[in-house]
Amino acid sequence: MFTKAFSLALFAAVQMVSAADMPTISAVGAKFFFSNGTQYYIKGIAYQLTSLDPLTNATQCMLDAASMADLGANTIRVYHVDPTLDHDACMSAFGSYGIYLWLDLDTFDTQFNQATWNQTQLSAFEAVLDEFQQYDNLAGVFVANEALTFLNGSDTAPFVKAAIRDVKAYRQSKNYRDIPIGYSGADIPSLRPMLQNYLACGSDPADAADFFSLNVYEWCGQSSFDGSGYNELVQNATGLQIPIFISETGCRIPKPRTFDDMDSILGPNMDDVFSGAIVYEWIEETNDYGLISYGPTVNDMTNTAALDGYIRTGTPLPVSPDYSNLKSHWATLHPTGVALSAYSASASSLTPIACPTSTVNGWIVDPTQSLPSVGQTIDLAATSTGGLGGSATGGAKPSSTAKKGDAAAMHTGNEVAGMGVGLIGVMLGFLFWL
Repeated sequence: MFTKAFSLALFAAVQMVSAADMPTISAVGAKFFFSNGTQYYIKGIAYQLTSLDPLTNATQCMLDAASMADLGANTIRVYHVDPTLDHDACMSAFGSYGIYLWLDLDTFDTQFNQATWNQTQLSAFEAVLDEFQQYDNLAGVFVANEALTFLNGSDTAPFVKAAIRDVKAYRQSKNYRDIPIGYSGADIPSLRPMLQNYLACGSDPADAADFFSLNVYEWCGQSSFDGSGYNELVQNATGLQIPIFISETGCRIPKPRTFDDMDSILGPNMDDVFSGAIVYEWIEETNDYGLISYGPTVNDMTNTAALDGYIRTGTPLPVSPDYSNLKSHWATLHPTGVALSAYSASASSLTPIACPTSTVNGWIVDPTQSLPSVGQTIDLAATSTGGLGGSATGGAKPSSTAKKGDAAAMHTGNEVAGMGVGLIGVMLGFLFWL
């Protein structure tokens, strides 16, 4: 058990480390690079813990960062934050272990709307960017997660691209560094590679995504590069002039989770095209994807640090054998890629990938049509021909998708399953426990 003195010592150590002392990350051509010129590959963990902001508890961040460093992670993904809170200590805690953040701009009360792109959303996204741009270990941001979930929902794509355009314009207007701005998509074969190509195409780079990523649950149990379909992911992404990576992965059925796909993602099969992967997820909860727990399940009524029977704070305890399986893979995988000095010339000669053409009963987006403006909505009468309207609104489509190999489990990246808003007392309970 940790003493209060040890907790204070941890907090003091966090304050001594600045997240502004780390090399920043930028997108150059189809790859990510540190500001020191070496290529960046993602070994990431999805990290939310609660439906509240997970980047405000310095003690917990330090405990988790230390455990993630032991695991071999260099990246976390966080789905929701509160930009009005102080994130210095947690960003420094992760920074002290060389861990970078990929952040969804969706807030708790304003997330991406599939039928429109409005000023309320843009202002909320800008506030998140304002807060986190100060941290050098901010790797990049997502404007949306799994906004397109069906082929007949491709009419949402122009709004995603408009959001990318407007957040990029805001970034430039504030003279922020070129923080990569992109999208995290559901892994739907009928939308690949049209969506990735659409977000990347066009003659004006100000309108295009800085990167594209996919939530992929295809390599389940004993499989292979070809058998899992990962070979198709590489084929689809070959020629893409922006970086691509896997923003969620890790089937939970069949057990145990072996993470054998890491050998392909971070090895010769994929490391020339893909920039790594983020494993779902850190904490064990009702969805059974966790790599660690904070203790045995308990009765919520008798333990204020628990929700749905799972304690949400404390010392990370590895879930066996999943944690060790992932750790053993990552320990042997150290792709070096290419130096920026050797790549920059070829990167400058890359041309935008061709925009996908619209088809009847398929990808309906007309690539020649202008992107929607802020406040524009989907005109359902026009979408059958790939058009956008100015007044009629379409109903938002469900954004959750079943993970392949786990038909019973439903998960949406915008919400962590099994979590409610009743954790206001958790941090107080944890401080008392210390």
